[in-house]
Amino acid sequence: MTGLGFLAVLFILFVGFFLLAIVVLFVIDITQTKDAVRRNYPVLGRFRYLFSTLGEFFRQYFFAMDREEMPFNRAEREWVDRAARGEDNTVAFGSSKNLTPTGSVIFVNCPFPTLDEDSAAVQSLVIGPHCRLPYDAPSFFNISGMSYGALSTPAVMALSNGARMAKCWMNTGEGGLSPYHLEGGADIVFQIGTAKYGVRDLEGNLCDDKLREVAAHKQVRMFELKMSQGAKPGKGGILPGVKVTSQIAKIRGIPEGKDSISPNRHPEINSTTEMLDMIHHIREVTGKPVGFKAVVGAYGWLEEMCEEVRKSGLDRAPDFITIDGGDGGTGAAPMPLMDNVGLPLRESLPLVADILHKYGLRDRIRLIASGKLVTPSEVGWAIASGADFVVSARGFMFSLGCIQAMKCNKNTCPTGITTHNKRLQRGLDPADKALKVASFCQNMIHEVEVISHSCGVARPRLMGRKHVRIVQSDGKSIPMDELYPQPELLVEDQQHSNSA
Repeated sequence: MTGLGFLAVLFILFVGFFLLAIVVLFVIDITQTKDAVRRNYPVLGRFRYLFSTLGEFFRQYFFAMDREEMPFNRAEREWVDRAARGEDNTVAFGSSKNLTPTGSVIFVNCPFPTLDEDSAAVQSLVIGPHCRLPYDAPSFFNISGMSYGALSTPAVMALSNGARMAKCWMNTGEGGLSPYHLEGGADIVFQIGTAKYGVRDLEGNLCDDKLREVAAHKQVRMFELKMSQGAKPGKGGILPGVKVTSQIAKIRGIPEGKDSISPNRHPEINSTTEMLDMIHHIREVTGKPVGFKAVVGAYGWLEEMCEEVRKSGLDRAPDFITIDGGDGGTGAAPMPLMDNVGLPLRESLPLVADILHKYGLRDRIRLIASGKLVTPSEVGWAIASGADFVVSARGFMFSLGCIQAMKCNKNTCPTGITTHNKRLQRGLDPADKALKVASFCQNMIHEVEVISHSCGVARPRLMGRKHVRIVQSDGKSIPMDELYPQPELLVEDQQHSNSA
């Protein structure tokens, strides 16, 4: 048989197999009863699902404008990417950002901005002055909670090393403390979720001995009691069984290979009093600062908490509160909660800051802002609104190389960040990504400083609401301190302030 004849035979076989496959799919589609489209349009109906699946990838490359994509648009992702690479982050010709929509933030520039030589270095800030081991936190921008298990081994290693380089802290998320959190040498915030992973006994209750074991690590600087998170208020953490490896099961204290679903709240906390009791207990056992994380919906309970602290003493106060916006993210959450429950950070952060101020607790309780803050303008707004610190999870995921594939819960993350598939993890080099994590953090701090200097102050924490204007529905902007005026101190606090 000549070469040409052999190719002809191969072609005929290929066409035959192709036609046979079409016939088989046709029979399957026309006889099945679960999918009307495939039953009515055999074979062709399958392309609808193929295009729907590929659509989210094609949109971000070919169709979406720079500022229109959700949850993070191309302009935001590209700023993080350039910051992580340490590349020039200037833009040309003009801004592509529309400043007229209601709620847009405009910083008020000073006619005499701060000279570079007159600027002040970022100052550290003490958290937990009433603790045996307070934490002098060096950076106002830090890594938010992302669990080992939700994240891969190389991703956690890169974040840990990058955090050490940038001198920021790294929150463990609710999945417990892994060796990879510690190996980078970064400061660690240990998060205690509703399932108490890493500090639980066999029945799932908080275990003091395990708390002491965790606190014995010098790198563990604080403990965060997670009451709720923005992407799923009222719902516990969800880790699919496919991601519960033997190591993760050992760290968390759960069965291997089974879905890990946390309770939707701490069963033993039914009131603000019981929450303060637990915070005080953890602080007494560990000697380190303890606060809580919550997304705000109802907020009367915050006033109740402040009233109780005023009555019982400042040593009963949480050392910090992390406010998570209702627009926060996570690896897996029910859509109704992610889309519709919890106040956005734009509303909840000023509200909580004002409540703390009203009760004279603003200096005692540090305020941490969390939720979709990945660019300097957003971080600058949060600090001007009342935050002492800002934490970001998805921003640091972008610095690791996240492409917003929206597959975090599928164990098929194409960049190796949220998968335990070894083949996919090979694409993530921890040493290279650690440099990008550090660069993103450092460039974020630098550009927030640029904003503060433009406003005429020497460092970011000197910005206040008077430095921000918010666009209203009529297209005009008003000062943020008019939109959110600072409340009057309670009478007792005024008397205390005057006597001091």
